[in-house]
Formats: sequence, structure tokens, C-alpha cells
Amino acid sequence: MSFSLLRSRGLRAATRTAGVRPVRSTLPAMRFLQTDADKSSPAEALPESGDQPFTVALHGESFHSYRCDAPSNEISITKDELVKMYTTMVQMRRMEQAADALYKQKMIRGFCHLAIGQEAVSVGMEHAIDGDDRVITSYRCHTFAVLRGGTVKGVIAELMGRVDGMSYGKGGSMHIFTPSFFGGNGIVGAQVPVGAGIALAQKYLKKKTATFALYGDGASNQGQVFEAYNMAKLWNLPCVFVCENNKYGMGTSAERSSQNTEFFTRGDKIPGLQVNGMDILAVKKATAWAKEWVTSGKGPLVVEFVTYRYGGHSMSDPGTTYRTRDEVQQMRSEKDAIAGLKRYILEWGVTDEASLKAIDKKAKEEVDAAVEEAKKSPFPDVKTFWTDIYYKGTEPPMMRGREKEEYHVYSQA
Repeated sequence: MSFSLLRSRGLRAATRTAGVRPVRSTLPAMRFLQTDADKSSPAEALPESGDQPFTVALHGESFHSYRCDAPSNEISITKDELVKMYTTMVQMRRMEQAADALYKQKMIRGFCHLAIGQEAVSVGMEHAIDGDDRVITSYRCHTFAVLRGGTVKGVIAELMGRVDGMSYGKGGSMHIFTPSFFGGNGIVGAQVPVGAGIALAQKYLKKKTATFALYGDGASNQGQVFEAYNMAKLWNLPCVFVCENNKYGMGTSAERSSQNTEFFTRGDKIPGLQVNGMDILAVKKATAWAKEWVTSGKGPLVVEFVTYRYGGHSMSDPGTTYRTRDEVQQMRSEKDAIAGLKRYILEWGVTDEASLKAIDKKAKEEVDAAVEEAKKSPFPDVKTFWTDIYYKGTEPPMMRGREKEEYHVYSQA
């Protein structure tokens, strides 16, 4: 007799003895989320014009919901947007691959966390929100930084510690910001309550915008995440808590660290949605639906994008001590997000193979050029390390350094 059967019988016996009914899950039994990148199909003939919308039917298991009805499995898209998505995804992967190479050349030092394999999440989200919405995430942030107003050169230069970096070479990937992107944060899970605070500011200012506070499955057990859930629900904040579930934390699978790996159900009273994070169309649909949810006064939402990272947790992690090389290769060959979108484009007759190869070539050339420009940028002067600590105009008269004799005077007043 199996352990699971014994356990279930024991649970039923215990509940009968206690005179209570067994707790029943509201989740459907034996349903598995579809995580292929290419199972959507057109619901109608594609128009001739590139900017004319047409309807695509997503796979029926692209979404699982908790305490809410899932969005419909149809999305409106144009041929031009599909090509734009592909172009951006290819460029983002090239950028991350360049960072990988620069790290191995010891031109990037310290921490470096890459998102190769997870491009559908950042690009799909960006295609469903606008510049007035707010995004905050952890240190696996390079693609978000570019999409939210940065540049490839700015990210690469920042990783290399050069003055042309988005934070002038002083922050690295854990401190990259734009007016609508709040980082790039180094403390695991700490960005989540900050995201709730940003959403509180949006509500206070009566702006019909959303905050997307992203974190990984490895950060999902942090107490501050649950504290943020509580405050967001209590105050009905327009915050979408986004768990990028790439299956592994720092050397540990989600199943080894979390008793509940259905992260979209962890918000207690907060509704949730689990999404196929490998299909960019499912990501775009879910993000647009989530934004509508929180900006219509329904309160916060927990969204889980099920995705996969090909590399290790960081550059210091080979990524093969807790999973097999065969598993990684299978994901690359069967479920790759870029390959899935490419198949849509070719099979649906959006454009031809030669056009996509030209896009690939141009992306490589642009990233290579950005890398060379970043290399030419100098390192910041030591004096600049006293700047950008405070918001301009709010500095104290003086600041002490590491030693008593080391100090900087901001103002003589």
C-alpha cells in the first residue's frame, strides 16, 4: 500500500474522529498547466495588413485560477506586434549572452543573474502595460531595465562598473532604475513590500495605474512577502504580485523548499492566476487581465508565471548540481519561448525565414556594438561615490566615510 494512500486514509480517519469534514481544495484535480511555447493557434484567417488585429486561441490549459474566474483563452494581436515581440526577445537574449561572456572574461565582477530562457515574461508583460504603470523586481532584472526605458549599453556598462551605466557604474544589476522601474533589488524578497508601497502611492494619487511587484519562487517563503500580501489586501491596493517560478531557487528545487508550490494560491484571501510563462501570448493576455483587475478596484492579485532559466541561479552557479543536463536541454529544444514565437510567425505566414534571420543578425550587431561602446566608457571617479546617496537637494551638510578621517562636505551652510 502506497504512502499517499495511507496518508489520505489517516486524514479521513482523523477528521471523522474530530467530527469535522475534510478540507476540500477549490482547485481542479489532475489538471496540469500547459508550459509549451507554441500551442496557440489563430481563431480566424490572418488579415493582409500587418497592423490589423486578429484573434488567437490560446491553449485551454494556459491559465489556472484561484478565487476568481480565469481570463478567456482568446487574445487579439497583430502581425506587426508578433514581429516586434520576436525582435525584442532576440535582442534581450543576445544582451544576456553578452553579459555571460563578459563575466567569463572577468570584465563583469561580483553578482550577475541572467534571465536566459525567461524572456517571454518580461517582453510579454511590457506589451500589456504602459509607461505610467510601475515595475519592481529582484536582481534578475536586466531585460526589465531595458524595456522600461533603459538601453542595452546602459545595462552592460552598469554591469561592468562604467560611468555610462544606468546608475553611473555604481550599482550593478541590483541597483538599476528608470522613472517607471524601481529596480533591481539585492535583498531577497525585499522588493515586494516596496512594490506594495508604490501601489499605495498610486492609489493615494488617484492614478488608474498598476504596480507589478516581481519575485522568484526562491523568495516566495520570505515573511515580508506575506506581510505585503496582508497590507495590500487590507488597503485594497492596485498591486499585482508576480511570482516568476523558474522551478529552482539558489541550488534548490521549489519542491524541496516549499510545501505549497502552487504559488498563485498563496495569497490567502487574494485571488490568483497561474500562467504559462513560456508562451508570450499567454503572458500578454494574463498581464492585461491582471492590470484591468487591480485598476478596476478589485484589490491585489497574485500571478504566477511558470517559466524556466537555462543557466544557473547566478554566474557562480553551474546550474547542474540539482538538475540534469538532459532536463535543461529538453527545455531548450522543446519549450523555448523564442523558438515557440518563431514557429507562430512562420506557420501563420506572418513573415518568412529570411526576415527573421535578418532580425537575428541585426540584434547581434546592435548588442555587439553596445558592448564595445560600454568597454570604452571609463570607471567612475572615487569622488562620485559621495553622490547619488540622497535625492538631489536633500543631502546633509556632511557625510562620514568608512573611517573617522574620511568624510565629505556637501554644503558649507
